[in-house]
Amino acid sequence: MEKHFHEPVLVREVTEALAPRPDGTYLDGTVGGGGHAAALLARAPGARLVGLDRDEDAVRESRRRLETHDGKVIIVQTDYRNAGETLAGLGIRAVDGALLDLGVSSHQLDDPERGFSFQKDGPLDMRMDRRQNLTAATLVNTAPERELVSLFRKLGEERRAAVVARAIVRRRERKSFARTLDLADTVSRALGVGGRSGIHPATRVFQALRIAVNDELGALRQGLAVFTSLLMPGGRLAVISFHSLEDRIVKQFFREESRAEVDAPGRRRPAPNPARRLRILTRKPVGPSPSEQAANPRSRSARLRVAEKLPLFPSSP
Repeated sequence: MEKHFHEPVLVREVTEALAPRPDGTYLDGTVGGGGHAAALLARAPGARLVGLDRDEDAVRESRRRLETHDGKVIIVQTDYRNAGETLAGLGIRAVDGALLDLGVSSHQLDDPERGFSFQKDGPLDMRMDRRQNLTAATLVNTAPERELVSLFRKLGEERRAAVVARAIVRRRERKSFARTLDLADTVSRALGVGGRSGIHPATRVFQALRIAVNDELGALRQGLAVFTSLLMPGGRLAVISFHSLEDRIVKQFFREESRAEVDAPGRRRPAPNPARRLRILTRKPVGPSPSEQAANPRSRSARLRVAEKLPLFPSSP
């Protein structure tokens, strides 16, 4: 694990869940610094791996880290929603396993110039892909007050969203926001420093802005469907989430895709679900061990869910 860039979480659990084979092909939709990818390749030397990431820094780092796997690793800068087109362009029709490690990376949080942290001064950016135009500053300075309220409430689960939004609008009438600590200070003043929850007052607001800027929940909804369609029968999809909004989407998707029976018009009993594609392997999400939490406090909220692609015509529900 290379702490100077990104420390991956649940590495052992992910590797065991995907159970890579030397003759298999695997897809890491959020390759980051290449930590999970390196572990998968170490367990299955000779396997082929395609890594995707929106962040150019992550692409550069993972290429460096995985360069010894000559010809077996391909890293592409793209949104994981584009996995189907990306793999097709590489002549790959299906994969034996896939991973999504959601959220923000250690590198993004620790680099002030990326603008993700409310504890370090930097430009109010928050773009995972810096080729896009929308930034956190754009949202904060131009979104109508009612839109900010909705954003903070839905994506940040901030109970006092209206108070924060009003404070931001009043302040930007005098001067636009450009720096992270400036926004964090405004939020803290509006909510009061400290708080019963023990977290920084700006935590939920920054989370909401980051999710909105990068359309993280939209990407997840689309990506889950894309990745499931790319799995071979018996292939597995592992997803690591870090907050309830992400985990809820993954849980609901797995539940719908694994539903054995559905109500059928004109029938007194449920019928087998012809659209069923997955079998859930983790009835409850898997969290980090106490030792991992102690070594890497950022892993504490990580939750892993895994599902397996069913045969095209399963013999039983």
